[in-house]
Amino acid sequence: MPQLNPNPWLLIMLMSWMTFTLIIQPKLLPLTQANTPTNKLVMTNTTPSWTWPWT
Repeated sequence: MPQLNPNPWLLIMLMSWMTFTLIIQPKLLPLTQANTPTNKLVMTNTTPSWTWPWT
């Protein structure tokens, strides 16, 4: 079993991550759509105050 030299593999890994980060990722980010906020009225349910047994 031959032993692989780690130097080119490290360079290939770093170059692939740089390619992904600088070229591919900016092209993919506009394709992801965020959830648009809806104009719902917020229903505030007020709970009745608790009647404490010792008061």
